[in-house]
Amino acid sequence: MLKELKDFLFKGNLVDIAVAFILATAFGLVVKSLVDDILMPIIAAIVGKPSFNDIVIDIGDAKIMIGTFITLVINFLIIGTVLFFIVKAITKVMKKEEAEEGPSDEVALLTEIRDALAHRG
Repeated sequence: MLKELKDFLFKGNLVDIAVAFILATAFGLVVKSLVDDILMPIIAAIVGKPSFNDIVIDIGDAKIMIGTFITLVINFLIIGTVLFFIVKAITKVMKKEEAEEGPSDEVALLTEIRDALAHRG
């Protein structure tokens, strides 16, 4: 039973997921700080308020917190934009590294086989 538990807890996928979760949490805090401490004050300087959370629509006894929704949409757009550029940069670096390394051994072997068959036939 302990062996099964150990196998489950330390499977490669589970550890990878745990590391990804921890990194995502830390990255989320960095992006939150970017939004709260840098971008929202800039927006406040332009619009006049540090956040839109104070914007409410009163309908009878109900209050619709439209400002909170607007703030969350802005946060989502900023986070999405930051992630887009990070993924784009990482992809560019990975492609550059692959191009510098040349084709893998398997690709080189398959290319040789293809060329040999082409000359033969």
